[in-house]
Amino acid sequence: MKARYGLIGAGMMGQEHIRNVRLLENAEIKAVCEPHPSIREAADQLCPGAKLFENSAELVAEDPCDAYIVASPNDTHHAILLDLIPLGKPLLVEKPLCTGSADCRDAIRRARRAGSPVWVAMEYRYMPPVQRLIDEIEAGTTGTPKMMSVREHRFPFLPKIGNWNRFNRRTGGTFVEKCCHFWDLMRLILESDPVRVYASGGIDVNHLDERYDGETPDIIDNAYAVVDFASGSRAMLDLCMFAEGSQWQETISVTGPKARIDACIPGPARFTPGGEQRHAQIEISERATRKATVEEVEVDETILAAGDHHGATFYQHQRFCELVRSGNGKPEVSLEDGLWAVLIGEACEESARTGKAVELESLSASA
Repeated sequence: MKARYGLIGAGMMGQEHIRNVRLLENAEIKAVCEPHPSIREAADQLCPGAKLFENSAELVAEDPCDAYIVASPNDTHHAILLDLIPLGKPLLVEKPLCTGSADCRDAIRRARRAGSPVWVAMEYRYMPPVQRLIDEIEAGTTGTPKMMSVREHRFPFLPKIGNWNRFNRRTGGTFVEKCCHFWDLMRLILESDPVRVYASGGIDVNHLDERYDGETPDIIDNAYAVVDFASGSRAMLDLCMFAEGSQWQETISVTGPKARIDACIPGPARFTPGGEQRHAQIEISERATRKATVEEVEVDETILAAGDHHGATFYQHQRFCELVRSGNGKPEVSLEDGLWAVLIGEACEESARTGKAVELESLSASA
């Protein structure tokens, strides 16, 4: 029997979840909750037969599913989680967990009491080139990682219903909304928690001429950030949201005493000339031999075509489905991981506003 999923939020990311669940043999979307009629209709076309709901309270009251996916706007996550967590069923909640750390902590407390397994959807962990990078580090290729850098040069934030992604109050800010993926990867790869951040960012190119109900968007579109970790390692983010012509959308570099490894990831095919899919690359530069080797990381084209995250959403769903079907699995990306990503993002937002480094030593990932 297939695992029955309920989806809350059927916008751009919600539809990516639908397409990827449809690629699984042992799961299906049985219910969709979406308040906007046109988006609800689009979801109905993608998964005909799924029962449609206009609000999450109705879906929770009926509770027709084995697990739920939350892909609604960031600022709705907390309230939706308060309704879903008491069901005690597996939940996959899109990043960021919540727009602020206080709501994240509240969700953690409630999930612990209910025994609800909540998985935070950090898709970048599951990109094949990132997995390849992690495998090499675990094999000792770099030695103990000392430095890590993430460069994301990409297209601007896309239009969303209600323009919710144009404002800090609804997203948590760019350092939370967009960059939580990278803070998560830094903690995962460096195997340490952050103690200090310094960030510089600005609003220089995108959305300057946009007005929504008389308001001007306030999300930053470019930034640098440095994160110091308890282990003594350090990481840096280089973010540009107006660089869609770049060869690589993300370049993730990890350097240790033995080697540097670069994972180079292209952007979505729909934003490239001709709409052609491109493979990612891994480059390993050995210190002792001064030799660099480059190899392509191929991903099945059907999986690439199912979303904008270089296959990651499919591979994440494979693992989440294993948890759902086992009945007693543990989320690979925990609520505490989600909290840490928001904490780092919040600190970077504060640092960028004040021009000062922000200490994280007094902040705990426990709720």
